[in-house]
Amino acid sequence: MALILSIETATRVCSVALCYEGRLVACHTLCIARSHAESLLPIIVHLLDISPYTKEDLVAIAVSEGPGSYTGLRIGVATAKGLAYALGIPLIAISTLAGMVHGIVPYNLSQALLCPMIDARRMEVYCTISDAAGEVLVAPHSHIVTVDSFRSWLKQYPILFFGDGAGKCKPVLEDHCHAIFLDAIYPSARHVGALAYAKFQQKVFADLASFEPLYLK
Repeated sequence: MALILSIETATRVCSVALCYEGRLVACHTLCIARSHAESLLPIIVHLLDISPYTKEDLVAIAVSEGPGSYTGLRIGVATAKGLAYALGIPLIAISTLAGMVHGIVPYNLSQALLCPMIDARRMEVYCTISDAAGEVLVAPHSHIVTVDSFRSWLKQYPILFFGDGAGKCKPVLEDHCHAIFLDAIYPSARHVGALAYAKFQQKVFADLASFEPLYLK
């Protein structure tokens, strides 16, 4: 039995999910800014209480590793590490941007490139570019949005921009016929859990002692 508890706190949205062999069992999402510290542990307890499982059934803890909010990531990673240590089970780290891409891939009927974006304040975003199947073409990085952003890609391919940082690009790039913007798309623990199952099968685990979030800056 491969029951994984996953945690997503990289943005203002806090979510926790239980996934059994990559399939969603339960997910709780809270879209309230700065609520992670007070809400994360109660959400975890609630999910286990309403599910047919207990903490002893868990085989791993998965966490969204970033990039994203410094405070949110610290809370999520510290909680994940504490649970993994206390339960004696492995920790699995999943890229926040990869989780966002995973959630969009099944609905990308146009086969556009995928560009998830996380707000990094001012005119900066954390982003990556993936193909329609989710394979990374440009590694996660911080990017300052300008009129020239992604122009070379947009000349050749349609691109779906999504995430809480995409709004910065919209006024600059929406006049381009290949730029497509999706609203209200946020990271979710359900996608962290789905990706974590593949890593669990491959025994790709994070080191509890040394693991730190991926801040990028």
